[in-house]
Amino acid sequence: MCNLYSMTKGQQAIREMARAMHDRTGNLPPFPAIFPDYAAPLIRNGPDGRELTLARWGMPSPVFALKGRKCDSGVTNVRNVKSPHWRGWLGLENRCIVPFTSFSENEALPDGTHPTVWFALDETRPLAFFAGIWTRWTSVRKVKEGETTNDLFAFLTTEANKLVGAVHPKAMPVILTKREEIDLWMTAPAEEALRLQRPLADDVLMIVARGGKQDEGGLAA
Repeated sequence: MCNLYSMTKGQQAIREMARAMHDRTGNLPPFPAIFPDYAAPLIRNGPDGRELTLARWGMPSPVFALKGRKCDSGVTNVRNVKSPHWRGWLGLENRCIVPFTSFSENEALPDGTHPTVWFALDETRPLAFFAGIWTRWTSVRKVKEGETTNDLFAFLTTEANKLVGAVHPKAMPVILTKREEIDLWMTAPAEEALRLQRPLADDVLMIVARGGKQDEGGLAA
């Protein structure tokens, strides 16, 4: 489960690759570490074309997962898209893409430690996107905040490829690296778009850093 990623490219690069027509983010800073329930950039389908905006990471949890809890910090990774809980958010109006430059998984070592391992397309941390979903939702995210209404998102996961599986065998994010894949996710019927829920080829990613709760490697790019 990916619960930490980095996005260090500028918003112009994001807009260009995603073909976003509108930017709602203002002056977007680099994000060397994005954690669950924090605001992060995404691109979604708006009434006048694709728009770059911010949302909190973590979609609404299923009802059964909230039993006995006073708040819902959200679900960051979505795997079972056949679940009734997620099916209603697979339409074009709720699909999004989430820009990133690297993502991390924790490696379980024999000594009991779990160091962070960072993955990217190459050492320069080029821009890529997670295939995601989003919604506007009213809930209690944190008890001290009370009830609030927020734009929320999560991204899809799939089987891990060989590289990621050696660190985290259960899953990896669904990653889009080409404009054709972005367009397919953002415009195609759900049945066709969900064919993108597959692992990247084993040689597409590489390990770019180990350790640390943020990836500084792409900040100068």
